[in-house]
Amino acid sequence: MDSNEKAVVYVRLKEGVLDPQGLTIHKALLQMGYSDFLSVRSGRFFELEINSECADIDRKIGEVCSRLLSNPVIEEFTVERIR
Repeated sequence: MDSNEKAVVYVRLKEGVLDPQGLTIHKALLQMGYSDFLSVRSGRFFELEINSECADIDRKIGEVCSRLLSNPVIEEFTVERIR
């Protein structure tokens, strides 16, 4: 029985933090004629393969996200577990 699963971590800037990449993409969309898009927020994601039998894995994922994968001052993250 395979005990591995995945956790997908989405990191994005907190609301109110300037997103120059998102603004640039939005401007390009408007110039291309896509006026139905009202705004763009950029972000990134990480896919972690994890041992689901590991004790306290949710806490460990949270620690990795807040200590390494994101900057908690300006970014927030969400985690999606894929079994």
